[in-house]
Amino acid sequence: MIRINVLLMLVVFAAATAVAQKPMASPPGKAEGKIDGLSVVVDYHQPSAKGRKIMGGLVPYGEVWRTGANATTSIEFSADAKVEGKAIAKGKYALFTIPGEAEWTIIINKTIEWGSATYNEKDDVLRVKVKPSKTDSFVETFNIAVVGNKVVMKWENTQVAFTVSK
Repeated sequence: MIRINVLLMLVVFAAATAVAQKPMASPPGKAEGKIDGLSVVVDYHQPSAKGRKIMGGLVPYGEVWRTGANATTSIEFSADAKVEGKAIAKGKYALFTIPGEAEWTIIINKTIEWGSATYNEKDDVLRVKVKPSKTDSFVETFNIAVVGNKVVMKWENTQVAFTVSK
């Protein structure tokens, strides 16, 4: 009986270990940078296109998107900042977007919870509009980077950026 229990425990442990080692379909990503001495950190998950239509397809136009996969994307400012010229206090926030063909809405929200299903407009700290552009080449995996004084998001054939300043 003891051998069966030990064997059963080993099988359960091996199965749990195998599951724990399976890579995530949309792994975590982090964008970090300094803008005028201000640290900006974006934590997000990186979905891949995998042959799917992304903008206007998997990511519908005109709807709030969590700006990544798995969980809400967060953005943190080490000091008071401005996003597209609008003031925002030092802190950590949720980063949502509303994609559009000709215009995107960047949303900084005070509630960081799981995904866009928990999004509530009343918790918005600020909203700004920006224009998307085309990427130079196809981007398979969604990515965010801090480049110069901008936070830049790219996926598929779309690039969207917003300025951050002190």
